[in-house]
Amino acid sequence: MSVERTTAAGGMETSYGFRKVGEGEKQPLVNDVFHKVANRYDLMNDLMSAGLHRLWKDAMVAWLNPPKRPGWKVLDVAGGTGDIAFRIVEASQRQAHATVLDINGSMLAVGRDRADKQGLAANTDFVEANAEALPFEDGSFDAYTIAFGIRNVPRIEVALAEAYRVLKRGGRLLCLEFSEVDMPLLDKVYETWSFNAIPKIGKAVTGDGEPYSYLVESIRKFPNQQNFAAMITRAGFGRVTFRNYSGGIAALHSGWKL
Repeated sequence: MSVERTTAAGGMETSYGFRKVGEGEKQPLVNDVFHKVANRYDLMNDLMSAGLHRLWKDAMVAWLNPPKRPGWKVLDVAGGTGDIAFRIVEASQRQAHATVLDINGSMLAVGRDRADKQGLAANTDFVEANAEALPFEDGSFDAYTIAFGIRNVPRIEVALAEAYRVLKRGGRLLCLEFSEVDMPLLDKVYETWSFNAIPKIGKAVTGDGEPYSYLVESIRKFPNQQNFAAMITRAGFGRVTFRNYSGGIAALHSGWKL
């Protein structure tokens, strides 16, 4: 495919999938996508990853290894439905407290309902806010997690700077995102599946294929592993590393506020 990925120099802020938009235009468009898919969020990720996102999220939480002691706090950004936050709380034997932040109220409504049903309301709170302007004091959290959300933030470098700001010294950033496949044959199979099958299946299941077209296009535009690692380093994080999953379909980036 001839479409070029953005690089560490930026470009996602004016990229709505393959479409170029003006400054400030991307966020309302992305908001509309997630209002449409909020109640089908798990199905969306199943379609995007052939169900593998569940294993990748488990691996993310295992690498985070939240301590089993009270007082440890994590901020999960763009995680409105609670998928990552609930895993973290359970991994800590319900000792950790997770603040779930999302710009989309529809996603948060799903998360609050799930927290109540799973008996996790005491371990979680839900905040509607923008990843580019976090409503928390400096050094508020022990960890910052974001799964399949950073590519939907218009100004990624601003979100990373905010992540650094709200982390305590010694705090950790973990970011799970679809990335660049590093196996040529798998790359072609995955690209064919993404662009030809996912929007059609999305339309058949939900009645609207447009959100799924945007989502697969946004994956193709997102910086590759090395470029995104460079952005994390530039935001001030140290010991920046990443792990590829399923041949690079997804990558998990880690950085520390040293």
